[in-house]
Amino acid sequence: MAMTVKGIAESINIMGTRSGSAMKERIPGPIQEMAKEETAAGGSYLDLNIGPARKDGTELLPWVVQTVEEVIDTPLCLDTTNTDAMIAGFKAVKNKENAIMNSISAQPERMEALIPVAAEANCNVIALLWGPDGMPRDSNERAAMAVDLMMAMNEAGIPNEKILFDPIGTPMTLGADQIASGLEFMMMLPDIAPGAGSTVGLSNVSNGVAEHLRKYLDRTYLIMLMKYGISTAIVNSYDNDLMAICKGERQDLVDLVHGMMDGDMPDPATLEGAALEHYKTFRCLSGQAIFSESWLDL
Repeated sequence: MAMTVKGIAESINIMGTRSGSAMKERIPGPIQEMAKEETAAGGSYLDLNIGPARKDGTELLPWVVQTVEEVIDTPLCLDTTNTDAMIAGFKAVKNKENAIMNSISAQPERMEALIPVAAEANCNVIALLWGPDGMPRDSNERAAMAVDLMMAMNEAGIPNEKILFDPIGTPMTLGADQIASGLEFMMMLPDIAPGAGSTVGLSNVSNGVAEHLRKYLDRTYLIMLMKYGISTAIVNSYDNDLMAICKGERQDLVDLVHGMMDGDMPDPATLEGAALEHYKTFRCLSGQAIFSESWLDL
């Protein structure tokens, strides 16, 4: 059976060109159009990202929630580093049980502020493996953070089935080591937190890469994560090929990449089109080829 991944559509973002100015000026139209477009593209959730929103977050996030809920029923994923804004935003969400809180990191102040709110809302939670010292160094540090977050959430009444662990996708420009650590953690996750889900912001891996090349990294990285059962991913829903992978419509490419992960490397002379793109991209992401922006031409 084809594997599928629920896409959390990422484009309604304070940094986006269409959505950003609409948020700042409180113009509902563009945000509502995007909510409909992302849903039509197959987004299972819509990520509403207001960033740190230090000035007016507690007023902005509820406004964005209401604006989107006026036109669609797609479950929401609220995304902000401002804990007060997150709390205010969740108060406005109609369908709390199916919504996602993005995110609770392994930082004590964030855990203390948000775990009780998530427990009360009975929502899904992204457990972000980012600690007091920042980025975990390897899969073992990720595992330790995951256990801390899981125990604190379970204690508050949030079951594993409501938790999505995010091992953090790191930019390919920083090298393949952290990507490997994240995948290693994904292999460990079913033993660490039985019943829990997972997610990754795919665009993190292509951050800093020329815009026209980013989609290739995002697509291949998603397929690599699928080998370890990733359940959701934060996606660019405007990338039709990426959404096709999420929907289980590119099994040939999934089989190709998973075969390579098992050591079955095809002869590149026999590949063309998307298969060749995924082959070359996999070699970079897995550290078998040195990454440069001309990786698809080599």
